[in-house]
Amino acid sequence: MDRSRTKRDLVAFVPAERIERRILLVRRHTVMLDSDLAALYGVTTGNLNKAVTRNLRRFPLDFMFQLGREEYRSLRFQIGILEKGRHSKYLPRVFTEQGVAMLSSVLNSERAVQVNIAIMRAFVRLRELLAAHKHLARRLEKLEKRHDAQFKIVFALFRKLMAGRRRVGGRPIGFLAGAH
Repeated sequence: MDRSRTKRDLVAFVPAERIERRILLVRRHTVMLDSDLAALYGVTTGNLNKAVTRNLRRFPLDFMFQLGREEYRSLRFQIGILEKGRHSKYLPRVFTEQGVAMLSSVLNSERAVQVNIAIMRAFVRLRELLAAHKHLARRLEKLEKRHDAQFKIVFALFRKLMAGRRRVGGRPIGFLAGAH
């Protein structure tokens, strides 16, 4: 069996969209839930967390943290991804991009390595999208400042229309019902 083909097949097995949908924003960090990671790695959430607990020194707070009760409730309510009772005994852990990278050294399997590659690519793609969004927002702001005077005229006309004036520049505006 061709080993390189097997690796490519495994990475293709986990579609990027599936990973991207599971990246969340919590405490201003892009993170993934322990249960979502466990599903991608093909292990139970309990086994993933056991492996992490055995190697806690590899996971400082900027790599992994546990959600508080309110964060957990809010996440369940807002996104609707967590089923009631799934994490009833323990609050879920979330892993930042660096924490996910560290998981590959803790979960020692070929699948874990390949899934990590796919997850890292998803985080990079997300960063690129966010950077492009910021760039577009800056360009729009520059355009608004440059064309502000021209748009003031348009806004003045809108204000006149909203004030109920029926004539702009001596001409009636709108259309008359029944006129052909």
